[in-house]
Amino acid sequence: MDDLTKPPSTELLVCVTCRRAGAVPVDDRRPGRALYDQITALDLPPGLRVTPTECLQNCDHGCTVALRGGDAKWTYVFANVDDQAHPQMILDGAAQYHAAEDGVIPWRQRPEHFKRNCIARIPPNTDPRND
Repeated sequence: MDDLTKPPSTELLVCVTCRRAGAVPVDDRRPGRALYDQITALDLPPGLRVTPTECLQNCDHGCTVALRGGDAKWTYVFANVDDQAHPQMILDGAAQYHAAEDGVIPWRQRPEHFKRNCIARIPPNTDPRND
């Protein structure tokens, strides 16, 4: 597949500086770093790249991740992610996001955590000056 026919990739941003209120870390890593490590240790769905990022400015709501897929897709930010319980769920949701042309996963098909913990939905870049 050349670059013209290859589907655009989806990026999962994982805040590696996130903490969880009242949580006792298992080791010296912050929960956000542990989440990133857990996610990248799993088999990633095709088309997904995982990027560690510094502070997504959602510190009061535990670990935070974001999904983005280029100018034609909505971007989503999810909070209250558990570094131990949610890595596979995040990858499953990322695969659904990647498969959706506009990034919108039908409500009933979304992982339950995505339904209840979406803190931001950012529209696609539809500015005609970018064409």
